[in-house]
Amino acid sequence: MKFNIIDKSKWERIEYYEHFTKNIPCTFSITNNIDITNILPVLKNKNIKFYPFMIYSITKIVNSYENFRISIEDNNLGFFDYLNPSYTILNNNNKLFSTIWTKYNNDFKIFYNNYLKDLNNFSNTNKLIIKKPINNTFNISCIPWVSFTSFNLNLQNNYNYFLPIFTIGKYFNDREKILLPLNAQVHHAVCDGYHISLFFNDLQQFIYNFNNSKFKAVD
Repeated sequence: MKFNIIDKSKWERIEYYEHFTKNIPCTFSITNNIDITNILPVLKNKNIKFYPFMIYSITKIVNSYENFRISIEDNNLGFFDYLNPSYTILNNNNKLFSTIWTKYNNDFKIFYNNYLKDLNNFSNTNKLIIKKPINNTFNISCIPWVSFTSFNLNLQNNYNYFLPIFTIGKYFNDREKILLPLNAQVHHAVCDGYHISLFFNDLQQFIYNFNNSKFKAVD
């Protein structure tokens, strides 16, 4: 994993970065309803769990854009070559959640099997963090018990955290569609409305097209 240092003297976004970190420190969040009507029967037919599919889909689109991979390492501003998803899982005994990450692979079958191995190895724990943290991760959480129209995290050091944070809600029926609320929280210093719009549009198209992909059933 490589961390690429940004040359601020040549960075076209430097004015925006300085403005939204010094003059007006600013983050923003957007909740969008993702149409998952057609993908649910596809996943069921392939015996694929929905949660890791969404984790993979979100991560795939995040890794497509440099703006979502910008961070600070050793006081240097730069971007990772790629990010791995760090996500929450629930302990059914005490109803507390734990955080785990899985190594990303662009091949869904490989990623899915990595996910299943991590879940099998680390899910039976009462700890908050159950796998040694690494730097190139971003956060995904899931609240599958409630749908929402907006969601916001209030982090004390949020203005120094540039990686995106995603929260998945409970999907619901809307006439003939099944919709999934997905919230994205980003830092305005590295990401604008344009970039988050690209993310949601690309994510929706990827989900629409997954049935037509060359993906083979998971072993």
